[in-house]
Amino acid sequence: TGSSSWVFAVRSGGATGVVVKGLEDRNPISFRMEDKGEVKCIKFSLGNKILAVQRTLKSVDFLNFIPDSPQLEYTQECKTKNANILGFCWTSSTEIVFITDQGIEFYQVLPEKRSLKLLKNQSINVNWYMYCPESSVILLSTTVLGNVLQPFYFKSGTMSKLSKFEIELPAAPKSSKLSLSERDIAMATIYGQLYVLYLRHHSRTSNSTGAEVVLYHLPREGSCKKTHILKLNRTGKFALNVVDNLVVVHHQDTETSVIFDIKLKGEFDGSATIHQFVLPPRSIQPYQIPVADSSSWIVFQPDIIISASEGYLWSLQVKLEPVVNLLLDKGKLMDFLLQRRECKMVILSVCSQMLSETERGSLSVIATVFDKLNHEYKKYLEAEQSYTMVVEAGLSRSNPLLKRPVRTQAVIDQSDMYTHVLSVFTEKKEAPHKFTIAVLMEYIRSLNQFQIAVQHYLYELVIKTLVQHNLFYMLHQFLQYHVLSDSKPLACLLLSLESIYPPAHQLSLDMLKRLSTANDEIVEVLLSKHQVLAALRFIRGIGGHDSISARKFLDAAKQAEDDMLFYTIFRFFEQRNQRLRGNPSFTPGEHCEEHVTFFKQVFGEQALMKPTTF
Repeated sequence: TGSSSWVFAVRSGGATGVVVKGLEDRNPISFRMEDKGEVKCIKFSLGNKILAVQRTLKSVDFLNFIPDSPQLEYTQECKTKNANILGFCWTSSTEIVFITDQGIEFYQVLPEKRSLKLLKNQSINVNWYMYCPESSVILLSTTVLGNVLQPFYFKSGTMSKLSKFEIELPAAPKSSKLSLSERDIAMATIYGQLYVLYLRHHSRTSNSTGAEVVLYHLPREGSCKKTHILKLNRTGKFALNVVDNLVVVHHQDTETSVIFDIKLKGEFDGSATIHQFVLPPRSIQPYQIPVADSSSWIVFQPDIIISASEGYLWSLQVKLEPVVNLLLDKGKLMDFLLQRRECKMVILSVCSQMLSETERGSLSVIATVFDKLNHEYKKYLEAEQSYTMVVEAGLSRSNPLLKRPVRTQAVIDQSDMYTHVLSVFTEKKEAPHKFTIAVLMEYIRSLNQFQIAVQHYLYELVIKTLVQHNLFYMLHQFLQYHVLSDSKPLACLLLSLESIYPPAHQLSLDMLKRLSTANDEIVEVLLSKHQVLAALRFIRGIGGHDSISARKFLDAAKQAEDDMLFYTIFRFFEQRNQRLRGNPSFTPGEHCEEHVTFFKQVFGEQALMKPTTF
């Protein structure tokens, strides 16, 4: 009932006890009730507030489970004369629908008064019914053949009739008797839309290769249309489930199941899209117990399987890891994985796998995968951006339906790729360096193509890889043609390469100038990266070395824990003092006493510069 699936075990009409268990719920509910005959149907309202029990074809009994409310049973007979109740559905915690063979009756339950109030009823011939709690839609099978389906939608006390539609039967029925069984129909929400799934067992006369599942899209407004056909390519007994937006079709004879994904491309035959199964048929992996004879299985929507003979209830789940080795087309695999709930780590492992030595993909395949990931990433960034704009413009109050975009696991950003895939891949050093660089550049190209700002750490990875392999000419070209976008962190990285590649100094300064960075900020950045000599050279290069603070540089040199560096910096400032003031020693205003003491400790007093007189 409702969103959680409950199973009722009723012993001797309830007199010796009723036990109610759910999948998630660890605490079963147990109670007793009077034995007033065989229980045909028993269900709790949403939130387990009221219990409804059907024992006859004419009425339903109710029992309150609300603290401090009357505990006596109360009864509601169906309003329509000579009608038989086929069943009932709770649509909320206090609203219930009776389905009879002559129509439907929508009631509000008043637990305090121990009575029901009829909200609406509708006369219509009913063969059988089906309810989808997720979407609050009841589907009725009408007409003699049973293939005209009439849906009703329920929401907070209202009942609306949706447009009825006809299921195309495989062949003209021989006689005018019920030809559409409820066994062959299911209702499920797939990718946020409600579908009616029809299992069409082909007639022997047609030259078809087996059964198929036909999907009818049932919108709130407008007509219901046949939109997808899932080809099973086999005959026999089937059952359907829907898990993680996938249609799973179980085949009893072979005890295997096939999976369909209606988001993947299919062939359009002019009226509907035809899909083949995504993966080869596979058996369900048993859960801790031997899965016995599947002929006693009962399947409930969307993802429940009950084994009546053994008294087990299972919830079906999809394991994504094995899919990776079953779907070899990486593009199709990505399309499939990106639509799944728990996909992030599997996708990242696929990316690592296609870069690994044993299963290295071609650059075109790698490019396709990167593009599919960045397409999703960009969609999320745009949604986030437009949400922020609406909020900042103060329009969110006038639009109560506005919600922050949900970041699903399909959003794989640059830090995910960097941390789990690219940095690991470059560190392994098992690929030829040309391939490594091509892969990094391919990812950057893809980000640029989707106009996503590239994070500097990706460029740093490229530069470090180029430097490791002494590919300075390539580095120079990348910078010259602005393949690597300007940024302060990147400029600092270049400055630090000066000792191994002298032109890097100038390339870095050019970049900082293009970024119109203030000179003192450049010095700060360099010092923070312990690039003390580079900072000093930079200051000399722009002619500002006479006015800089000696203490700031000596602090940075001391932090670097490199005695020779400290010596060099100290000596530089002694020479500056001599040149500007005719004396190498520091004035009290420069606050360099501790550095002078340190210098004496390490190099001895005699190492201090003597004043020179001309």
